[in-house]
Formats: sequence, C-alpha cells, structure tokens
Amino acid sequence: MEISARNQIKGKIKTIKMDTIMAEIAIALPDGQQLTSVITRNSAESLKLKEGDDITAIIKSTEVMLGR
Repeated sequence: MEISARNQIKGKIKTIKMDTIMAEIAIALPDGQQLTSVITRNSAESLKLKEGDDITAIIKSTEVMLGR
C-alpha cells in the first residue's frame, strides 16, 4: 500500500488493550521508545492486530505540540 503521508514509523505491537468500543495499541519502536495509538475496536479487529505484529504508525496531523 502506498500513501502520501510522510510521517511513517515502523515498529512492533507490544500490547493491545481493548474495551467495548476502543483499542489502545502500544508500539515498540526500534530505538526502545514506545508510541501509543487509540483506535476503534472495530478497526483493530478488521486489521487483525496481534501482539508481536510488525506495524507502521502513520501520523497525519495539522498540529504538532512540543514540550521542553
């Protein structure tokens, strides 16, 4: 699949926490950091996500906040 979003981060699914509506997906990045995505449970099930799967996080946003 090719997409236009340039902010693509490859990682591995570390944990999946699901409730009745939402799913919280923790992604382990190659440098040891972690990224978390919250998507609908339906989307997680449609993608057949499992812990240990290789995954690409695609970030498309009009706002990026910085902290120092």
